[in-house]
Amino acid sequence: MTARTHVVVVGHGMAGARLVQELRARDPYRRLRITVFAAERDASYNRVLLSELLAGRTRVDDIYLTPDGWFDDNEVVVHGGVAVRSVDRWAKKVTADDGTVVPYDVLVLATGSLPWLPPIDGLAAEDGTPVDGAVAFRTVEDCRRIIELADQADRAVVVGGGLLGLEAARGLAGRGLDVEVVHPFGHLMERQLDVGAGRVLARKLRDLGVRTRLGVTVAALRVTPGERGGARVQAVELTDGSLVDTTLVVLACGIRPNVEVARATGLRVEQGVVVDSQLRSVSDRAVFAIGECAQHEGLVYGLVAPAWEQAAVVADVVTGVRPDATYAGSAVVTRLKAAGVDLAAMGDPAGELDDGTDREVVQFSDAARGTYKKLVIREGRLVGAILLGDCTTAGAVVQLFDRGGPVPSDPLSLLFAGLDAPTTAASPALMPAATTICRCNNVTKGDIQACWLAGADSLTAVGETTRATTGCGTCRDAVAGIVEWLAETATTACEEVTA
Repeated sequence: MTARTHVVVVGHGMAGARLVQELRARDPYRRLRITVFAAERDASYNRVLLSELLAGRTRVDDIYLTPDGWFDDNEVVVHGGVAVRSVDRWAKKVTADDGTVVPYDVLVLATGSLPWLPPIDGLAAEDGTPVDGAVAFRTVEDCRRIIELADQADRAVVVGGGLLGLEAARGLAGRGLDVEVVHPFGHLMERQLDVGAGRVLARKLRDLGVRTRLGVTVAALRVTPGERGGARVQAVELTDGSLVDTTLVVLACGIRPNVEVARATGLRVEQGVVVDSQLRSVSDRAVFAIGECAQHEGLVYGLVAPAWEQAAVVADVVTGVRPDATYAGSAVVTRLKAAGVDLAAMGDPAGELDDGTDREVVQFSDAARGTYKKLVIREGRLVGAILLGDCTTAGAVVQLFDRGGPVPSDPLSLLFAGLDAPTTAASPALMPAATTICRCNNVTKGDIQACWLAGADSLTAVGETTRATTGCGTCRDAVAGIVEWLAETATTACEEVTA
């Protein structure tokens, strides 16, 4: 009898959980043994939806990624709440912090990221314990603590005006708190937006109850003795010398790849674990890395779609379904998930009008209505875009960006619906079957139709079968619309399933 290949996965976040599912989907005869080490005690969950949890629009039970009983049914051993302490690459074994030692044939590092904490005076007490009231926004447990503190507060300061910080701020504002975002850069979401879009976004957030202070950050925390001992936040002192009274400080200042174990075991680490085109460590062919801890072609991706694309490649290689499978990088599209704000940004949208390059910039701004749209075009191809406030054409713009197709002769048609553009169809009947509906999982309209024909006749069933709606969640309305259309035209529409 052939020995089973033992795959050990270190990390059970969105990348690690997807990898395990992808492995089993390609391994019907259980030729793989799979062991997972999960540092968090909570079951694998959709971290993208933590802002929805913070805002009270969803529950923890609704964001778990794996159904109850799945691990037992699929013979996957999960060590929950147990982190890996060290890896012996020569003996091919991992040692966990509870003393568990497990050998491996294939090791996959999916350790994700850790929150980056700025050097703020008073963030920790003299004995090193965290100050009560200051919480990083990264995990379900962080979210629970923030909600607990928010229920006792009327004001919050969010440190960081990036994607995560703005989602946290909007969630807290939805709970009725007076929220102020402090951000050290000149405009919000500086990695994804240009100055103009950042200003329009700040104005839009102000209208929704979230104020912003730019070019400034927290220098120190003012604390008072806590009711249960220790210290509790009373106010924050900003780098411009001003003081803001608050009992809740949410830290969303960015992330850093969690590579401590990889570095300690001698793997090549730069920003992340350096991997080749098959996501193997360049130092050891028995070790793979995926998600936020992996560095491919100099890039570390911090979004879910690239992590899931990487998981599929590793599963193909490890199971032998496609041993020559490779990862060519991902086209990154950022969506802000904050109530009352529609935002999509992709590629390199930093092109400025008349900047002397070969780029063409098409731009429209209406700050009073919270609308900002911009396309950056090079050699007839879309290389960057921002859609803020009106995302009715986002589907067509994302499709064009992903596929690298030629931009229409009138680029304005990509910004405004109804100008003869290949925009998102008003009816699913007019939408090509190849249109990607769920970008996180690469699910097309045709996939949803085929799923419907196979018997998945509800939004929940379609999501369970295709995984559409289980990523960032921004495709939910589109999927629901297609499901509704299929139900209304079931006798005729489902006959048209084209590639």
